[in-house]
Amino acid sequence: MLDRLFNVKNFSTEEAEKLQLSLLKKIICEDGLPERISHVAGVDVAYTDGHAIGAVAVLDYDTLRTVETQTSYQEVGIPYIPSFLSFREIPHTVSAMNKLSIKPNVFLVDGHGLAHPRRLGFASHLGLVVDGVTVGVAKSLLCGEVVDEETDGWKPIIHNESIVGAAVYTKLGVKPIYVSIGHKISLNTAVEIVKHCAKGYRVPEPIREAHRAAFQRKMLESHLGG
Repeated sequence: MLDRLFNVKNFSTEEAEKLQLSLLKKIICEDGLPERISHVAGVDVAYTDGHAIGAVAVLDYDTLRTVETQTSYQEVGIPYIPSFLSFREIPHTVSAMNKLSIKPNVFLVDGHGLAHPRRLGFASHLGLVVDGVTVGVAKSLLCGEVVDEETDGWKPIIHNESIVGAAVYTKLGVKPIYVSIGHKISLNTAVEIVKHCAKGYRVPEPIREAHRAAFQRKMLESHLGG
């Protein structure tokens, strides 16, 4: 059913919801990282003229220097449906990830992980598909409320009486970003990695670089199309 649901002709929100609830049981909320992180990647998806651009940027973890970027360019399949974003974006993301020559230790994903109405956002779903360590990093809340109890630069996001993520303040004077467990990582470690990768901007550098790669591919395809 997994592959079938990534096809717009067979997509059913009812089946997709059942799958999300089933896959949730497989999410690991403990650290599956090596003792030393060498590479971190950012994941982003952009859209243009009926096509999706999946982008992945790999950075050296210590220096945050970009060492590899890969993109994919394909027709958009499933339309945008709130809380089912992963079914729309995973095929494009995986297509770009499969081109990588460097295997990152952790992926920062532009989207939610457990901070999702059914606890299986894009970051968590992607982590299961690629069997990798993923962190959800979103610019807005999808569910829950931020509790005004700050600890080490972040506040918990509560949904249905459970902590599902963290509002992380990466830059003074700006809104927080919303971090949640994707797969094979704890919330504390996810927050630490995101804060390490925030280089004076609200959004962590790996995601900024993935966004930049997607934009460059978008400009290229626009030029070729013209």
